[in-house]
Amino acid sequence: MLQFAIKRLLLLVPVFLAVSLVIFLIIHLVPGDPLDHIIQVGSSPEQQAQMIARYGLDQPLIAQYLRWLGKVVTGDLGDAIVLRQPVAKLIAENLPHSLALGGLAFLFSTIIGITVGVLAASFRDSLFDRAVMGLILLGSTLPSFWLGLLMILMFAVQFEWFPVSGARSWEALVLPVLTIGIGGTALIARVTRAAMIETANRDFVRVLYAKGLPFWRIQLRHVLQHALMPVATILGLRIGWILGGAVTVEFVFARPGLGSLLITALGQRDYPLVQGCLLMLAIAVMLGTLLGDLVQAAMDPRLREVMGAR
Repeated sequence: MLQFAIKRLLLLVPVFLAVSLVIFLIIHLVPGDPLDHIIQVGSSPEQQAQMIARYGLDQPLIAQYLRWLGKVVTGDLGDAIVLRQPVAKLIAENLPHSLALGGLAFLFSTIIGITVGVLAASFRDSLFDRAVMGLILLGSTLPSFWLGLLMILMFAVQFEWFPVSGARSWEALVLPVLTIGIGGTALIARVTRAAMIETANRDFVRVLYAKGLPFWRIQLRHVLQHALMPVATILGLRIGWILGGAVTVEFVFARPGLGSLLITALGQRDYPLVQGCLLMLAIAVMLGTLLGDLVQAAMDPRLREVMGAR
C-alpha cells in the first residue's frame, strides 16, 4: 500500500507542473495591468520602469514563470502587488474560513447524499424513487450563486432566521453550507443509487437472498459496502470541487475566504495573488483525487494491483 501511495504521489508532480504553467499563462494573457492600481498619476517613466522591474514584469514570460515556480517550490508565493503583503500570508488568513465552509458542506452532502441514494435504490422504481430522482436532477442543475441568492431572499430577508452575510457566528454558516452542499448531495445520491442497483444484480446478492438474510441487512452490510467504491472516487473529487465552488458562494454571502480573496485579486489584476489562489484550488483537487485513489485501493486490493501496475 505504501509503494502504491508513493507511486500515485509521484504522478502528481508532472500534473502540478502542467497546472502551474497553465495558471501562469492564463493570468498573464488576461488584458489589464496590475500596476495601474498602484502607480500614482503623474509618475515619471523612470518610476514606472522601476516598479515594473521590481515585480519582474519586464522579463520574458518563461523567465517569469521559472522564477515564480522556483519560489513556489520553496513555499514562497510572492507578494501581492496591490495589497503589498505576502501571498502566503493572505491565503493563510483566509484558508481556514474556506476549509470550515467546505468541510461542513462536504460532510452534509456526503451523509445526506449516501442516505438518499440508499433509500432510492432500495425502493427502486417506486413513487419515492421517482420523486427523489426528480429532486436530484433539479438540485444538480441549479447554479450555486442563484441558489445562494434565493436562500438569502427566503431565509435571511423574508423569515430572518439567519444572517444575510458575514462570518460572525455559526448561524452565518448555515445558508452557505446548504448552498454548496445541495449540489454535492444530488451528485453523490445519483452515484450511490446507480452503484447500489448495479451491485444488487450480482450473483452473490442473490445467494444472500436465497440464504434468507433480511433485506436491509443485505442492503446496508453487503450491497452498500461494494457500492461505496465509485462513491469514494466522487467524494475525493468533491474535496477540490467544494473549495472551487465556494468561490462564488463566499462572494454572494460576503464571507472571508479564498473565493472572496480570488475575486478581489481578479478585479485588481493582481497576478501573484490570483496565481496563489488558483494554485491552492488546483492542489486541493489533486490531493482530493489522490485521497480517492488511496481509499479505493484500501477497499479493494485487486484495484491496487491493477492501478499500481500501470
